[in-house]
Amino acid sequence: MAGRIPREFIDHLLAKVDIVDVIHGRVPLKKHGREYMACCPFHSEKTPSFTVSPNKQFYHCFGCGVHGSAISFLMEYENLDYIEAIELLARSQGLEIPYEQTKGNKASTATTQKAQLDTYALMEQVAKFYQQQLPQAPKAQDYLAQREVSAELIERFQLGYAPEGWDILSKAFPQQTALLIEGGVQIKNDKGRYYDRFRERLMFPIRDRQGRVIGFGGRVLGEGTPKYLNSPETPLFHKGRELYGFYEARQQIRQLERLIVVEGYMDVIALAQFGINYAVATLGTATTSEHIQRLFKTVSEVIFCFDGDRAGKQAAWRALETCLPELRDDREVRFLFLPQGDDPDSLVRKIGTEAFEGLYSSALSLTDYLLEDLKMRFNLGNREGRAQLLDTALGLLGQMPELLLKEQLFNELSKLTGVEVAIIRNSRSLPNTPIPNSYEGAKDQAVKQGIKRTPLRLVIAGLLYEPSLIKHMMNPEQLVRFPLPGIDLLLTLIEIIEEQPHIVTAGLVERLRNTEYEPHLAKALTWLNHPVELAMLEQEFIDSIQQVVRQGMERQLEQLVHRAQTSELTTQEQHDLSSLLAARHRAK
Repeated sequence: MAGRIPREFIDHLLAKVDIVDVIHGRVPLKKHGREYMACCPFHSEKTPSFTVSPNKQFYHCFGCGVHGSAISFLMEYENLDYIEAIELLARSQGLEIPYEQTKGNKASTATTQKAQLDTYALMEQVAKFYQQQLPQAPKAQDYLAQREVSAELIERFQLGYAPEGWDILSKAFPQQTALLIEGGVQIKNDKGRYYDRFRERLMFPIRDRQGRVIGFGGRVLGEGTPKYLNSPETPLFHKGRELYGFYEARQQIRQLERLIVVEGYMDVIALAQFGINYAVATLGTATTSEHIQRLFKTVSEVIFCFDGDRAGKQAAWRALETCLPELRDDREVRFLFLPQGDDPDSLVRKIGTEAFEGLYSSALSLTDYLLEDLKMRFNLGNREGRAQLLDTALGLLGQMPELLLKEQLFNELSKLTGVEVAIIRNSRSLPNTPIPNSYEGAKDQAVKQGIKRTPLRLVIAGLLYEPSLIKHMMNPEQLVRFPLPGIDLLLTLIEIIEEQPHIVTAGLVERLRNTEYEPHLAKALTWLNHPVELAMLEQEFIDSIQQVVRQGMERQLEQLVHRAQTSELTTQEQHDLSSLLAARHRAK
């Protein structure tokens, strides 16, 4: 089993490889201006619509919509998996992948597997070491007593304590430094010294589906930050795949019927204390598609339980978007929002197990939550608000498979907006059209295909087409305030480009592989791979940013005015409303 391949290596590989050579060796390409073209190898066609951009290290077919990097091409054309495609590309460039195992090297494979088994074994020993420290830790004992965590639960979840000291693990496990680093429980500083990652913290071992310890969460006791500290990404531990409490839930209930997803370690344990043994938590990350897939492989009903504050609503909406591609008519997703000031731990103590489980019947279904949230965000009292709601809703529904549930949503949207169901349903079809031969033609085609040419989408497309345009971007802290569809994707692109200033289009797309944003790239990529003068693109990019700012402020103002009419604004919201009204007045 190969170790993880660093993202930096993949970025370097994609910048070094020539995608034209990779594809031309398999599909004959013809020069077409600065690009190359061919009949698409992935669908039958007579007129070439498959374009390859050497500058972007990217291919795109305007006939069937396939697109990607050299890695994607090899995966599709050669039927390789992700690792195999990277290995093939690396060999073609004479590069060594920076992990121990290499394809076909049995000795290296055996070494890697042994090192991995050794790391698993050591992580189990570290967990037991922390357990042994718990009885000698008065602060941790007091904390658990205050939270009424029983001895049975301490044992079930194997809670422990990381004592004071910088190198306690080095003393407890001499000669094991390399594996301690590999497991993420020790860190090597710039001076070459080793120190423990977790100190003076209540420890929560994180187990995989087989019950092996793969990482830890640590809660500070008393003052200190961060409140919770998680293991870093390691060859054993990937936050986006794992769920805390999943293994323990399976051990308690062999035939799980439902799982409830909460936000923290102590929420899982508190619910278990009251006999709710089917709670799991994400590990300091937003819900990922891998989380959803794992949940639905086990149960057909998932309940997301979040605080009722703004952060909880934002986390719930991200979870909803991630769920959409995984929905089936036999799967149920619901959202339970807790009263202000309560979390699962405090609420279950107040009302007890039976009443807490009784709340499930009042939890919003995914479709009810989707519609309720859209009605709150947009003003249905005017045509513009209804159009904005419909545009956003169709973007979300485009991620769903063809389901009876989807048809029901079309009917609900028709009632909300007054637009006929047939028009709503047909607006998602994208007819094949001739291949444009210019950047402007590409934009025209996008309009004809029903892909709305919004300023935000143009900004995203501009960054994908030419990452160096980031120099014109405003402060991301200002952008994050704007309640515009797609703003999260834009912020993610900005973060990636700032980390890797020389990244190319292919590298950006690979960074977003298997994330919630991957399905949205197709819309932005409509404008890629067509010759365009940088000066023209740059001016349109700057103009689009200004429009995004104006739209964001207007949308934010509209929401606050709408909220003020239906509920009481917080102090911060009142301040935001005054600032936005003043800005609008100055603009006039």
